[in-house]
Amino acid sequence: MAGHSKFKNIQHRKGAQDKKRSAQFSKLSREITVAAKMGMPDPDMNPRLRLAVNAAKAQSMPKDNIQRAIDKASGGDAESYDEMRYEGYGPGGVAIIVEALTDNRNRTATNVRTAFSKNGGNLGASGAVSHGFDRMGLITYPARAGDADSVFEAALEAGAEDVESNEDEHSIWTSMDALHEVAKALEATLGEAESAKLAWKPQLLVEVDEANAATLLKMIDALEDDDDVQTVWGNYDVSDEVMAKLG
Repeated sequence: MAGHSKFKNIQHRKGAQDKKRSAQFSKLSREITVAAKMGMPDPDMNPRLRLAVNAAKAQSMPKDNIQRAIDKASGGDAESYDEMRYEGYGPGGVAIIVEALTDNRNRTATNVRTAFSKNGGNLGASGAVSHGFDRMGLITYPARAGDADSVFEAALEAGAEDVESNEDEHSIWTSMDALHEVAKALEATLGEAESAKLAWKPQLLVEVDEANAATLLKMIDALEDDDDVQTVWGNYDVSDEVMAKLG
C-alpha cells in the first residue's frame, strides 16, 4: 500500500489533520456502535469491537466518546447502519475499493459516484476490481515501535503472514481469521497498535504518473471527506518524487 501511506504523509504536510481528526472521530464512533450492536458490548468478548476501540485509542479519541459510542448500541435510538462496498477505477486505471457504513444507501451511492466521476474515475459493479485484491488483516505500528528486523521477528512469532516497513510505519499482514489473535500477541511485545482492521491488499501495484496522481489524490480526498465512507483502498503506487512535486 505504498501509495496509501504516502498520501497520508501529504495530508500531514498540508496541515489538514485538525479537520480530518473530527471527521475521523465520527467514523470511529460509527464503527464502534455497529460492532457493539452486532455482538457483545464488551470489547474482551467481541473481537470486532476490541479492534474498533483500539483503533479509536490509537487516534487519541477520549474514553468518554468511546463509551458513549458503545452505550449508543444498546439504546433504542441507535441508528441502523448498512455496510456497503463500492468498486471502480480512478485516473490512470487504478483500482479503488470504498467501504462505507451508511443509514442512507441512496445518499452514499450518489456521493461516491460523484467523487469518482468528477475526478476522472468510473464506478463499476460489485466485484469489478476486488478480484485483484486479497482480503486480509492489517495491523499498523509507527516506525518508533522498533526497527524493521525486530518488528518482522515479533510479527512472525505472533503468526503474521507478511510485514512491510518504511520510514513512517510498519504494516503487518495477517490472514482474515488470525487478525484478532495476532494483534493481541503483538500487543505484548510491541505495545498497542496504531490500527488493526480488515483490509484489501492489492496483488499488483499500478505506478501512477504526475498528471494522474494529482487527480487521484483529489478523488481519494473527496471520498475520505464523506462522513459515510470508512476506508478507501487502492492498488496505486505514487513515487516519492511525484509526491514531493505535488506537496
